[in-house]
Amino acid sequence: MARATARRHAQAAFEIALERDELEGWRDDLGRVAEAMRDPVLRPFLESPKIPFGEKARILSQWLEGINPLAMNLAYLLVAKGRLGMVEDLVAEYNCLVDEHRGIAHAEVATAVPLDEEEKGKLVHRLGELVGKQIVLRERVDPSIIGGVVARVGDKLIDGSTKSRLLRLRGSLIERR
Repeated sequence: MARATARRHAQAAFEIALERDELEGWRDDLGRVAEAMRDPVLRPFLESPKIPFGEKARILSQWLEGINPLAMNLAYLLVAKGRLGMVEDLVAEYNCLVDEHRGIAHAEVATAVPLDEEEKGKLVHRLGELVGKQIVLRERVDPSIIGGVVARVGDKLIDGSTKSRLLRLRGSLIERR
């Protein structure tokens, strides 16, 4: 539910920013909102039910001085509705929408061992060809896949791991019995 709500807010912010040609400005402003919400003093203050909204708004406007008034209104809304916990998701969703608009896809890649720069370059190129977009790679090492690569680009899963190949081989051998 919280992720869906974050997605709706991010979509609204994206549409406003796109209409006004302010995609990067909104990215910066939403980043500042997220940074403010990570503050160990400010966040509990904003979440306290004992403090009136007017006081919270005053302090928040000081913290976020200079951001787009519409982005500030979004921050006020999140405070008023008690949705500060979704700020990070909202920012991540917004960034994905901006990247998607620009033809950039994020790929999360798991390998059994770390990739060197040449291997990363080849992988980025190949994934880019598969999805037709520029790829930004996030990698992690997962020794359990034994070898090969498991990549997720958006809703696409590309499993080229040795582990999955062995499991398929095992399954076909069991079927033949």
